[in-house]
Amino acid sequence: MVRAIVGANWGDEGKGKITDMFAEESDVVVRFQGGANAGHTIICDYGKFALHQLPSGVFYPHITNIIGNGVALDVPKFLEELEHLEAGGVPAPHIIISERTQVLMPYHVLQDQYEEERLGGHAFGSTKSGIAPFYSDKYAKYGIQVCELFDEKMLMERLEQVCQIKNVLFEHLYHKPLLDPKALFQQLMGYREQIAPYVGNALTFVKGALADGKKVLLEAQLGAMKDPDFGIYPFTTSSHTLAAFGCMGVGVAPSDIQTITAVTKAYSSAVGAGAFVSELFGDEGDELRRRGGDAGEYGATTGRPRRVGWFDTVATRYGCMVQGATEVALTAVDVLGYLDEIKVCTGYEIDGKVTRDFPVTRLLEQAKPVYTTLPGWKCDIRGEIDYAKLPQAAKNYVDFLEGEIGVPITLVSTGPKRHEIARR
Repeated sequence: MVRAIVGANWGDEGKGKITDMFAEESDVVVRFQGGANAGHTIICDYGKFALHQLPSGVFYPHITNIIGNGVALDVPKFLEELEHLEAGGVPAPHIIISERTQVLMPYHVLQDQYEEERLGGHAFGSTKSGIAPFYSDKYAKYGIQVCELFDEKMLMERLEQVCQIKNVLFEHLYHKPLLDPKALFQQLMGYREQIAPYVGNALTFVKGALADGKKVLLEAQLGAMKDPDFGIYPFTTSSHTLAAFGCMGVGVAPSDIQTITAVTKAYSSAVGAGAFVSELFGDEGDELRRRGGDAGEYGATTGRPRRVGWFDTVATRYGCMVQGATEVALTAVDVLGYLDEIKVCTGYEIDGKVTRDFPVTRLLEQAKPVYTTLPGWKCDIRGEIDYAKLPQAAKNYVDFLEGEIGVPITLVSTGPKRHEIARR
């Protein structure tokens, strides 16, 4: 049995907590795409942790955690997170890094930084973590697979080839220092020594686990709006954020995925550039940002203030559709308890016409929100795990959202901690 946990929106929906919760009853947890450019914040018995490379099952000793072949492996970040777990008293997790996973190289980070600098006011709002250059190289066949670290002759040849290309860019486009393939080789030898104990055949392991009737959890990074095909292109990430890519990112069959849990927040938040129709500004936005999450709406990776807005049913219905969601987890409902009234974006006005369909980027940038206003519940519901005990106005809000997005909301999160969740 495979369950995929994915984002219905821009990322930052609270997937880490939902993955952590379902991990408790799983045997294998897989990160199948993305890199260290976005994080999952988890509050568990050991404390609060922001994960960027590690799967969210690392807090359970019974789980095998897999970094799949679709991931951009940032080795220093991976090792740093392991150290943070150890320092926090977390038992050493069982981890397999797929031998087919590719390594995020130091020059990917440099190229990302240089390109954003070159673009200036037209920059994409990158986290400058090297993700776009990494995936560009992967599909141009200049990437370095983990297994290649164990063939020194091949590795050196590959580095010389890629440096020849990169140095033309670095010298003539960015006017930056040239890369030294020999220095990169030595750096990779250090990486090899440190990650060797974790490298294995993840595909065979997962296939064997499924054959044995084990429960496998696929964990995505970011959300549907950041997918390079179905998101707000070009203000997207560079790997596919959809549940369907879970098949490619670790090697399970489409027929193996039985449940797709799309996570959405009770209001909207996003990091980075691009259209954000229901965005709030000024004091109203500042107040929601301050109250949001466990420590306000700030990126787990960058620390940047997140853009915040009202719940967007147009975007979320679309996100659930492209994810193929079979159920929805609604997070951070407790955050809205301070409001007398709560607005919900239920349509976009484009060229004088109102639509409920999510448009392509060029039309999205012209869209104006059409709101429906609902009464707030004006009380603190944080930590409530009995759905029946929630205020009627809060239940009405959930019912309204469910009706708009057309997918059952089965989980309502009322706080950041592991078990602060009400089942519907």
